[in-house]
Amino acid sequence: MGLFDRFSRLIRSNFNSLVSKAEDPEKILEQAVQDMQSDLIQLRQAVAQAIATRKRSERQLAQSESIAGDWQQRAKLALQQGNEDLAREALLRRKSYSETAASIQAQLQQQTSVIDKLKQSMTGLESKLMEAKTRKDLFIARARAAQASQQLNETLGRVSTNNALNAFDRMEDRVHQLEAEAEATAELSGDDLEKQFTALESGPDVDQELAALKKQLAPNDPAKLPYSDQG
Repeated sequence: MGLFDRFSRLIRSNFNSLVSKAEDPEKILEQAVQDMQSDLIQLRQAVAQAIATRKRSERQLAQSESIAGDWQQRAKLALQQGNEDLAREALLRRKSYSETAASIQAQLQQQTSVIDKLKQSMTGLESKLMEAKTRKDLFIARARAAQASQQLNETLGRVSTNNALNAFDRMEDRVHQLEAEAEATAELSGDDLEKQFTALESGPDVDQELAALKKQLAPNDPAKLPYSDQG
């Protein structure tokens, strides 16, 4: 049937190119399955009608054969009664119904052949429909996954990876700078504190010590004072 060819071409086509088209793969596959189901319903109706026609032909055949048999018996009866003309008429009627029965028999053979072919087609379509439903679910899942992947790729494409990495690099440099500034500030603060403690630990100034020493020596021996005038 034509639908088989259409569906076969569909499932053999390149799936990636199908996804990239504006057509919706899910809708296409759903429609293909619906078409097959519709064809299967029509085929089943055709099989049922063909079987009904054959049954009607079988009843007509049985009726014609029965009537032909009746006229055969009447012909015998007429001969037994010595009426050849009546027997001849009865045989003519029997011949007519026999010919009708033969014609119906030929029709029955044709109808049986048609029914067999319709049944084969129906069985084949049922099998194809089951396969189509299975593949439809698989392809729909693949189509959805492909569409999700495509959307993700498009989203990632809109985000500049280089810009993002550059931003991280700039922030890293900034952090390093801040850390260096903090260390420098700590070192400077430490130097001032160290100087203060050094000044405290160094004791009195040398000039102060010299003055104190002069004061100690002056009352006892002024002549010993260094750099003093003696006369």
